[in-house]
Amino acid sequence: MHQTRSKANKNLPIPRKGTKYVARQLSHVNSSVSVLLAVRDMLGLAKTAKEVNEMIKQKLLKLNGREVKDERESIKLFNILNAGKSYVLKIKETGKYFLEEAKDKDERAVKIINKVMLKNGQIQFNLHDGTNILSKDAFNIGDTLFLDSSSKVKKHIKFGEGKDCFIFSGKYQGLNGKISSFKNNLIFVNIEGKNDLVKLEKRCLIVL
Repeated sequence: MHQTRSKANKNLPIPRKGTKYVARQLSHVNSSVSVLLAVRDMLGLAKTAKEVNEMIKQKLLKLNGREVKDERESIKLFNILNAGKSYVLKIKETGKYFLEEAKDKDERAVKIINKVMLKNGQIQFNLHDGTNILSKDAFNIGDTLFLDSSSKVKKHIKFGEGKDCFIFSGKYQGLNGKISSFKNNLIFVNIEGKNDLVKLEKRCLIVL
């Protein structure tokens, strides 16, 4: 499935002019990058879609620890792509996505956006990248988990005052800061390198 280049998400690091169509991600179209775009256009590890598919056939590409099956699979923010080296998807102040070599290839950050109590006493935690995990631990919405390649929790960062954060959407996207205070879903953040407090919605940031 494809989409017209002109209607593609403006966060994609692609020129506005070129071929009429670009590959459409399988999910999270407005908040992800396809494996094809990442490998060919962002990393320059292939020249054509055919070469990317050959890499997939040879099982050379992994996403969050599992083998990639389709060139259109979606890489979401903070997901880990392994293509020889490991890369984490991030976003710049300009709003454009970029891939940075990961410090830990087996650890990805995910934000808890919802949770559901199940009949067996376990809790299903819904994460910002569309994945879910089951646990009996007392994690809360807004907390950050660091998962290994098998989606087991390696580290937990509780949302709260004084916590470092990264802003991934809105006017201040791509910037780091520290949470000064919060009330319900409104967060007051000291932006790194700035003197003023800024007010943000909770959905716009992740604690790290």
